Amino acid sequence: AALCVSINDEIVHGIPNENPRILAEGDIVSLDTVLKHRGLYTDMAVTVPVGAIAAEHQDLIDTTRLALMQGIKAAKGGKKIMDVASAVERVGLAKKYGIVEDLVGHGVGYDVHEPPYVPNYTSVKMKEVLNEVLRPGMVITIEPMFNLGTRHITLDRDGYTYRTEDGLPSAHFEHTILITKGGAEILTA
Repeated sequence: AALCVSINDEIVHGIPNENPRILAEGDIVSLDTVLKHRGLYTDMAVTVPVGAIAAEHQDLIDTTRLALMQGIKAAKGGKKIMDVASAVERVGLAKKYGIVEDLVGHGVGYDVHEPPYVPNYTSVKMKEVLNEVLRPGMVITIEPMFNLGTRHITLDRDGYTYRTEDGLPSAHFEHTILITKGGAEILTA
């Protein structure tokens, strides 16, 4: 789909025309879209409230957005993916949110999902990926997904919609960025 719409406990890949729903005040909605231009892809996501929402849901949205911006701030030529992952992870851990580990940022270009993977957490099991050096000219996405509850997720029977295992809300933000020597240029702003 060119636009995924994930509501409340749906983390990513909600397909709106397959499961039509009426949004209600208090819902939080993640919109994840891809654009292809001259053969190259960009990928971005944002989570928005529907009307008035619970304060804890607004905090989840604000914190996940902050994690994205901290990850972007840490991304520059010569730094490692570990620097980006650590910056994102610190923000989520400070609020004790569940940081989704099964879905990560990624390279993007002639395909929407390319190497390298860009996790939102640090772990020995990701050592090889985390040690990869960011080089000027690389195009990647930074894509934090934080859950109000645990980090655990499930895959729906449709085979593509992921949701939180405990049924609590999730927020998702993403930008495609160009790595430069002095920092990162946001391509999807």
